[in-house]
Amino acid sequence: MPSITLPPKENALFKRILRCYEHKQYRNGLKFCKQILSNPKFAEHGETLAMKGLTLNCLGKKEDAYELVRRGLRNDLKSHVCWHVYGLLQRSDKKYDEAIKCYRNALKWDKDNLQILRDLSLLQIQMRDLEGYRETRYQLLQLRPAQRASWIGYAIAYHLLEDYEMASRIVEEFRKTQQTSPDKVDYEYSELLLYQNQVLREAGLFKEALDHLSTYEKQICDKLAVEETRGELLLKLDRTEEASEVYCQLQERNPENWSYYQGLEKALNPANAEDKLKIYEDAWVKYPKGLVPRRLPLSFLTGEKFCECLDKYLRMNFSKGCPPVFTTLKSLYHDKEKVSVIEELVVGYETSLKSSRMFSQNDNGREEPPTTLLWVQFFLAQHFDYVGQTSKALEYINAAIDSTPTLIELFVIKAKIYKHAGNIREAAHWMDEAQALDTADRFINSKCAKYMLKAGMVKEAEEMCSKFTREGTSAVENLNEMQCMWFQTECALAYQSMNKYGDALKKCHEIERHFVEITDDQFDFHTYCMRKMTLRSYVQLLKLEDVLRMHPFYFKAARTAINIYLSLHDNPLTDDNKESQAETGNLTDKELKKMKNKQRRAQKKAQLEEEKKIAEKEKQLKNQKRRKEEDDEEIGGPKEELIPDKLVKVETPLEEAVKFLTPLRNLVKEEIETHLLAFEIYFRKEKYLLMLQSVKRAFSIDPDDPWLHQCLVRFFKGVSSSKDLPEAVKTVLNKETGRLFGEHDPQSYNKNCLSKHNYSIPHRVAAAKMMVYLDSSSEKMAAELATCLDESLSGRSVQICTEVLQALRDGGLGSDQQKTVESYRAMCHQFYPCALAFMPPGHHDNTTLTANGDLSSGDHDDMSSDI
Repeated sequence: MPSITLPPKENALFKRILRCYEHKQYRNGLKFCKQILSNPKFAEHGETLAMKGLTLNCLGKKEDAYELVRRGLRNDLKSHVCWHVYGLLQRSDKKYDEAIKCYRNALKWDKDNLQILRDLSLLQIQMRDLEGYRETRYQLLQLRPAQRASWIGYAIAYHLLEDYEMASRIVEEFRKTQQTSPDKVDYEYSELLLYQNQVLREAGLFKEALDHLSTYEKQICDKLAVEETRGELLLKLDRTEEASEVYCQLQERNPENWSYYQGLEKALNPANAEDKLKIYEDAWVKYPKGLVPRRLPLSFLTGEKFCECLDKYLRMNFSKGCPPVFTTLKSLYHDKEKVSVIEELVVGYETSLKSSRMFSQNDNGREEPPTTLLWVQFFLAQHFDYVGQTSKALEYINAAIDSTPTLIELFVIKAKIYKHAGNIREAAHWMDEAQALDTADRFINSKCAKYMLKAGMVKEAEEMCSKFTREGTSAVENLNEMQCMWFQTECALAYQSMNKYGDALKKCHEIERHFVEITDDQFDFHTYCMRKMTLRSYVQLLKLEDVLRMHPFYFKAARTAINIYLSLHDNPLTDDNKESQAETGNLTDKELKKMKNKQRRAQKKAQLEEEKKIAEKEKQLKNQKRRKEEDDEEIGGPKEELIPDKLVKVETPLEEAVKFLTPLRNLVKEEIETHLLAFEIYFRKEKYLLMLQSVKRAFSIDPDDPWLHQCLVRFFKGVSSSKDLPEAVKTVLNKETGRLFGEHDPQSYNKNCLSKHNYSIPHRVAAAKMMVYLDSSSEKMAAELATCLDESLSGRSVQICTEVLQALRDGGLGSDQQKTVESYRAMCHQFYPCALAFMPPGHHDNTTLTANGDLSSGDHDDMSSDI
């Protein structure tokens, strides 16, 4: 159908529709659309129909919008406006590839339309179509050579394509057009100069970058960045004397910055540890109160000199009362000799301070304040916790609490000790005690909530967080709005341990949505950063977005979701009756009655909570409705609700698992867990070549991993027993397994691995499980192998012992292991008296046994980094 040209009156109305859309006056825009379309001559005017559809889309009426825009497009296929509007509609639905096609079609009919070219360039950079982005930015530069954004956009296109020389030349040409006085301070011009310098450095033109820095130094506002960049460039150019001067000046500016000392080391290039120590000795004289120059030498010193420097460093910290001193020394704990020196020294301090209030008897009567003993005990509690001596750690922390019962840090450490010892419920109790000492501290509140989640106390954790969330909405919804991912990852793990897979998956999908939102949010910065000239930050943002799903939060959520989907594939959900029959089949009458009473109480409690939730939801809906009425110009429609029951009843769990796996395989290749999770999925899908690829990648990272061993044995057995494999695939599998692993007989491979790692408990457990997997008659031997806790064996921890106990109960080490279960539990209880998993029957609920791996005694990471 040919284009209909509007007469002047209707054309004026159409221009007003465009203005209303730009100013978000959507209701007025619809009125003007109605005025044009009510005229029978223009009832099918394509561009007006398209604009009406676009306006309705902004009001959340998506279906009507698509219908009108498509109708308008059919009526006027040669209109750039119709194609542009269709592209905007696709863009609002995040269908960026389709939107790009629409913009390209629009440009066929109006190739020099600036707005369409700008919109196209935004989508191209968003989708990282860098070649297309460069072409579009070149067109915009030709059309608007006087605009700053035209030059900057074109330069960034070359920068991202790693053609640094061309990018630098374009920036230089643009810089020449800027009329700036050498003495005038202009922030935007300063940022342009720093960006140009960054491009030169990335191009490897270090001399040119240094000359550039010297030339324009006065016009750059960020003086610290200038000095740091100069030091870096002088090192690259091997001008070590000048570099050492720069780093000495930087040290004067901030003597607590680690990187300045490392830069000075590179500049002076000391021949041995003595020369290296001289650098720090000079710093001790210059900065007598500096802690960093005292700490850094401890990494390379040994023997008496290490002991001497450590002594001075610890005394400074304990006298001043520095809580994080253990954290700063934790990196030394890989060296057993240094650990023993630390222990001997600090235990000596504690003994001497108790008797004489001095660090040692040779201190010439210089007495320490009472708080010094407190911080020494605080340190020793963390030290003995880290080396696995729980009773000593508790002894020291209790002594510290007795002396100062109002210090929050002491209760936090006590909670950590119990967590590492395997008693997460006691840990949550002590973290709650810490929180009670300062209810206005959000950090402690968050730590307490996290521990409660680890203990499976989800409701209590939500109530704890509600003290700092917005009033009028539930804590969970508000935390989701704030993208509080530490809470959601811990929630997912808590629900997983309680077998509430639907709720756990909901949390995982919420985290996935956060990452999608973060990716979409970069859209706002493509124009903003070029307008405000924050070019270094912009390029950094783009590079971050490219690897966004490397973040630990995504990895944890993806791992949890994959494990749940694997469980759903292995044990598809049945109806409630079958589940309850399976649960009650082995219970006595007394236990059955007790369980039914418990279920009844839980049901009543759940009903009351549900009623409370419904009341809250109704209140929220009323508030939303009121806000909507107040603001007619609300944009977009609601997101699809995540319903736990729907998520858990997915028909293809393995396909859903692959969706979470794909970003990990692309971005987290260095983690062995990524490839082992991939194997678990492909093993169930019977994709042998993909299984081979996964074990090959895992083998290249750590060939001795116990989980990898189990995967390989199952893989070898699968290849040897499968009869449906094509000959070509079998040939490839046999050739590759022979080349990589030397053999592919599962029995002999398992035996060889066991003989190689017979001293390691994790490897013995893995081999024992595979013995039962390959031959069920070997369960007695497998149980003996896995349950041995001889002192000569390495790798013993709460986590691995819990895993063995669970395997004995669920049949992973044979079907009839009831006697072994109790004897092994009692044996573990002797080693780990605090661990819930090994408590005698009746002392705890058995469900705590399946709590997530954070109960491990090896989990010593400071969790504050997750909050």
